Formats: sequence, C-alpha cells, structure tokens
Amino acid sequence: MSHVILHNYPQSPVAEKVRIGFGIKRLAWSSVEIPRLPPKDMLTKLTGGYRRTPVMQIGADIYCDSACILHELEQRFDAPSFFPTKNAGLMWALGRWTDGDLFDLAVKIVLGSAGENLPKDFAEDRGRLYLGANWAEGLKAANKEIPHLAAQMRAPMAWLSEQLADGRKFLLGSAPAAIDAQFYHIIWFLRGRWSQGPAFLSEFPLLEAWEHSVAEIGHGQSSDMSAEEAIQQAAKSEPLDVVHNGAHDPQGLSAGMTVIVSPDVDGGEQPVEGRLIAASSERITVRRSDPDAGNINVHFPRNGYRVTVLG
Repeated sequence: MSHVILHNYPQSPVAEKVRIGFGIKRLAWSSVEIPRLPPKDMLTKLTGGYRRTPVMQIGADIYCDSACILHELEQRFDAPSFFPTKNAGLMWALGRWTDGDLFDLAVKIVLGSAGENLPKDFAEDRGRLYLGANWAEGLKAANKEIPHLAAQMRAPMAWLSEQLADGRKFLLGSAPAAIDAQFYHIIWFLRGRWSQGPAFLSEFPLLEAWEHSVAEIGHGQSSDMSAEEAIQQAAKSEPLDVVHNGAHDPQGLSAGMTVIVSPDVDGGEQPVEGRLIAASSERITVRRSDPDAGNINVHFPRNGYRVTVLG
C-alpha cells in the first residue's frame, strides 16, 4: 500500500481533525505543508482545482474533504476503529453537523472577534469562503454579534459535558472515536484562535479534561515531504479501480460522463472537472490527468457537494 500523505498547514483546524484521526489509527504519514492562502499551485495540480485544507493523498488517489478522508482511513486501516461502539451511522450523521453548522459558527466567532485585526488578504479569502459573496457585511455582523454567537456555542459545550458526566474518558467510552476528532477540532480552534476562548471553555471542566485526553492521542508518526515529492509519488502510481454503483442515483449518473464537482455552497471556488469513475450515496470519484502527476482519481463526499453533468 502506498504511503499516506496529508497536504495541510499547522494552523488549520480541519487538518487538526484529520491529524487526530491519524493518532487514533496510530499511523505513520507524511506532511506536505501548503500555503494558507491561494494560489496553491502544487496542490491543485493534484486536485484539479480544489483548494480547501486538508487533502489526503495515497499514491494516485486524492481525497478531498475531511469526511471523505476519515471514511477512507476507516476502510483502509480498520484497527483501531473509529467506531468502538455500534453507532457508526449516527456518528457520520452527527459529523455533518460538526463539520457544517457548528464549524461555521466557530468560524464566525473567530473571524468576527478578530475584527480589524484580521489581515486583509486572509479576511477576504476566508470571508468569501465561509460567508459568501457579501462576506464583508457578514464579518461586520459577526463582530457585533459575538455575545449571541457565543451563547449559541455554549449549548453544544454543555451537551458534550453532559455526555462526559459519567466519568468516561472519550465521548463514546474508554476508547477514542472519530466523533472525538470531529468535536475536538472545533474546541482546538476556539481555544487557539479566539482571545476569549480559554475563558469561555473554562466553564466546562469535564470538557477540558476530555480535550486534554484527545490532545494526548497525538498525531501518529509524521515526517516532512515536499510538494514535488508528493507529485512524484502520484506519477509513479496508478489510481485505484473503483466500481460505479449507479442504482437509484437521483441524478442518473453513469461512469464515463464528464462532470464538474464543487462544494454545495457559494464560496467562490473553482470546480473540479473530470471523467466520472464512480458514484454512490456517499462518494463521487472523478478521473483526471496532469502532465506531471499522471492519471489521478479525485474523491469527494457526495453529501455537501454538487455534481453537474457536462456531457
């Protein structure tokens, strides 16, 4: 099996979620540090245009979005499992909330509280990504609404504390699970990037003890890799053969179609075009080719992504 490579940067909260996932799985992996802001030319050579962080690479297969990454890690490395209890379906469903509305709330708190101290280029990029075309007004509104936004975040923190009230070390019991990583990255983000984060979280000592336990998991064993080396890894590999499962597909997708895939939000991002290899209820896989990286499969979650047929 080819080596696991994560294209990320240290300050990314979503990358931290995946890094904790590597820790739960006790994996060895290589880290390619990417720019915090576009252009990300070396990354998009692999993805075809997708620029969000992180992206996982295994040989000539590229996995976009942390949900897709965690799914793939569980399939390839079944032990230790991300699901020490029999609640996998519910945990994936809950993960859509942690990755969606809850993370968006955390972004509004962090970016809004920074106000004019937020670097202009970073404010423009992340504001457009998470707040849409009217991002400037969205940031102003968030800055004025920090008390309200914090109040909205306070309830989930209380729910997590209630889950931990029986003395369990992790959210599902004695063993860490994917859901620990999915909640942890939000708390890691609030503590590290919101000036009031530590004071806000201090109300929840059980949650802070859990946070410490998750941090102790670590990130597995990582080593640095250059972007050029990662592209070479793709070039000397062949993408996986993936079987298309088109039964009951609402869009009538079939292998061989030319499609574009993009996040199902108005973030101003470049869609990824390719030949459809496989589609299911959970994943979309497209094949593309790059002069330097060769043939590549790019994988996306189906949920949260829009697929448009071109031909």
